[in-house]
Amino acid sequence: MSADLVIKNLHVSVEGQEILKGLDLEINKGEVHAIMGPNGSGKSTLANTLMGHPAYEVTEGEIWFKGQNIVGLSPDQRSRLGLFLAFQYPSTIPGVSAANFLRAAVNAQRGQHDASGNGDRKKGSIPMREFRQLLKEKMALLKMEPSFASRYVNDGFSGGEKKRMEILQMAMLQPEIAVLDETDSGLDIDALRIVSEGVNQLLSPELGVLVITHYQRILDYIKPEYVHILVNGRIVMSGGPDLALKLEEKGYEWVKEALTGD
Repeated sequence: MSADLVIKNLHVSVEGQEILKGLDLEINKGEVHAIMGPNGSGKSTLANTLMGHPAYEVTEGEIWFKGQNIVGLSPDQRSRLGLFLAFQYPSTIPGVSAANFLRAAVNAQRGQHDASGNGDRKKGSIPMREFRQLLKEKMALLKMEPSFASRYVNDGFSGGEKKRMEILQMAMLQPEIAVLDETDSGLDIDALRIVSEGVNQLLSPELGVLVITHYQRILDYIKPEYVHILVNGRIVMSGGPDLALKLEEKGYEWVKEALTGD
């Protein structure tokens, strides 16, 4: 039986430079995978390519999700299928409250706004009472203060608050595969723990998670079953959690030596 997300021989170029050079990976719902690699190995390129960022050109290979090759689909189409990306550097949206942003996201993800985007109460959009109840439940699950919903999206947020906003979006959109692109970036140890606890609250047999990170420390909190090492655009080694601990202890040089036979 095929995995829920299957990446086959993926080659990706950015501004004419090839970054991913034949990447293969399979992820099922209910699994937690981690990808680790040195700077410039292609980790964020993989995240952006999975979500359909137009600057990342797939020159060869396939990305299969829910029985179809999603290469060529737009980001919103991928979202509606059940993919989610938590950004390494979330954007600030002054003047738009978190609650309004999340309601628009839920409606858009469900494909419930018309093409013009006009109107608040389109047929089939989530009723305000249902939305408020869902938002209240998810914020309570993530141990977030109710006042968070009225703040402008990421405006004046700390690094930890921005990442918690990403996890709240994940909770509201209820994806089947979530990609966390260096969620630990810029977080102190307390913020990292709080954000990780939020992710752990959302783990279920209906959610597969890919944690992309440079460091092992986030994996102390979000515990992967599978760890993959990405070097020079390819996954060159896979294993269990012990592989991340070995990287923490020895760095990446031993991986390169093992590949070259030195």
